[in-house]
Amino acid sequence: MANMIRKMRQDEINVVGEIWLHGNLEAHDFVDKNYWLNYLDDVKEQFKQADIYVYEEHGIQGFAGLKDDYIAGIFVNKSVRGQGIGKKLLDYLKQRYAKLTLDVYAKNTGALKFYQKNNFKIAFEDVDKDNDEKEFQMIWTKE
Repeated sequence: MANMIRKMRQDEINVVGEIWLHGNLEAHDFVDKNYWLNYLDDVKEQFKQADIYVYEEHGIQGFAGLKDDYIAGIFVNKSVRGQGIGKKLLDYLKQRYAKLTLDVYAKNTGALKFYQKNNFKIAFEDVDKDNDEKEFQMIWTKE
């Protein structure tokens, strides 16, 4: 089967939730892991109200979650990171939206560089009140 990006089906919430959890635990070792573990059920509920696009190649390997034009996150399985899946998901979104916004932790330098390389600009910085971590709001607009 050719790799493809499509909308998530409701019966895939647990698979997508696991990718979300592991991605956050790996990318945010500066945040207490219980913060992510305790938030998992809430996030699965939020998935039902969001637009989730999955990248499928031998199963779901990554996904992007949006609420309107806000990217809640792009997550890729650790075993296939660095193979361009995150960029494919982002490019897919850029074809469909005129503007995209997101928040990224300042300490998550990998994600920060990824978004800057993909023409996102820092709009302003803030502090996440749930965990006191500095974060940037970033914006991309279609030219």
